[in-house]
Amino acid sequence: MTRHLPELEHLRDLDVRRPLDPLPSIKLKLGALLAVAVAVTILVFWLGIKIGIWPSVSGVLAGLTAMGFVWWLSRGVTSPLREMATAADAMARGDYSRRVTTTSHDEVGALARAFNEMSAELAETDRMRRDLVANVSHELRTPIAALQVALENLADGVAQPEPETFRTMLSQVERLGRLVKQLLDLSRLEAGTVPLDLAEFRVVPLLEHAVREQQLHQPGIAVDVDVDPVDLTADGDPERVHQVVANLLENAVRYSPVGGTVAVRARRLDTGVVIEVLDEGPGIPEAERARVFDRFERLDPARSSSDGGAGLGLAIARWIVELHGGDIHPEAREPHGCRMVLTLPAHLGGVNDSKIRAGYPGAE
Repeated sequence: MTRHLPELEHLRDLDVRRPLDPLPSIKLKLGALLAVAVAVTILVFWLGIKIGIWPSVSGVLAGLTAMGFVWWLSRGVTSPLREMATAADAMARGDYSRRVTTTSHDEVGALARAFNEMSAELAETDRMRRDLVANVSHELRTPIAALQVALENLADGVAQPEPETFRTMLSQVERLGRLVKQLLDLSRLEAGTVPLDLAEFRVVPLLEHAVREQQLHQPGIAVDVDVDPVDLTADGDPERVHQVVANLLENAVRYSPVGGTVAVRARRLDTGVVIEVLDEGPGIPEAERARVFDRFERLDPARSSSDGGAGLGLAIARWIVELHGGDIHPEAREPHGCRMVLTLPAHLGGVNDSKIRAGYPGAE
């Protein structure tokens, strides 16, 4: 806050020098300038004649005085444009922190407010770009470094080409592949280039398929599936919904203790279908629930990236759900754990009710 105090003082000074700001239109301001110019000219000329100044001299003084008043008033009218020009030059150099004064109520003031909104959006985009580059660089560096060390050891004869070494290298390659795939998915979702293949699909096969996939990777955690009714159907893109459920299951299994149980529930409400994934982990503090869907966000700083994923799964899940017009949010689970609630709205546009899919990718 202290950093912005000089800027606020500058804005207050500008307010004093802008007596025409309350006028709601440029036309009214130009009319006011003309009226002031004429009134000042007449007044000064009359005063000059009154005190005995020659008419020619009085006319020159009246003209100069009127020009001074008009110049002073017009600076307040055009100063937002000068500020925008200066801020645009700064933005071209990469400084997105500049803002312009928005006290004017006319068209220039509206332009200034739009300029500030654009500048704020560019600043946020630039921050996200820098964070993305830094995070991707960090995520790529770890598996590449591990692969480089393993290959150097094999090339120098320090290590023997044993199956365990190749399994370690394969896991790092798979991790790189997952990261690249997630980044591509996220960029396509943000750009809106991922069309949804909407249909009515059965929920039970979709959930069971996602559970089977998860248990292939982490078989130590039991997963219970409860769908009411068993023939429940939902509207949406089954492949993308499967991707969301798989991401939620991966997080739930990862944070559940050994021997714990993850529950997957689905039911119909008046507004659509609700799918819940419940774990027995430490849960998510209420103050941090808004951050769980941020890219590269990990709420457990002690968990390494190799154990905790790249932090993109929930970001992708949120984008997919928003494309469906649904909602996804975390809730607390008693006595401990987390409940991730996914809501798919009923009767999405473009869904053909006569087309019912089995509920998982590749099945018709």
